[in-house]
Amino acid sequence: MKEKRRRQKQTRLERVLEIPKEISSSEPKITIIGFNEMLIENYKGILEYQEFYIRISTHIGILNINGFNLNLTEMTSDDILITGKIETVDFEEIQ
Repeated sequence: MKEKRRRQKQTRLERVLEIPKEISSSEPKITIIGFNEMLIENYKGILEYQEFYIRISTHIGILNINGFNLNLTEMTSDDILITGKIETVDFEEIQ
């Protein structure tokens, strides 16, 4: 019960301070620019990396990226930039 109240207080505080959801939560934010760039924020780790297939772990599931000449161009502890010819993206939700 206390945990639920604490989450509600944080939610109200975040709304008052206008803190974006992607900053205050661990949910990933995915930005796709054309067919050649993808920025993933709030990721956990890289599960598999090949030039035609990348699997990224997030707090809510696994992101699968398929394409050609895929590269992990920039990486920090918070976000990752993937470049190359992106063909498909799908998401495996954690149950």
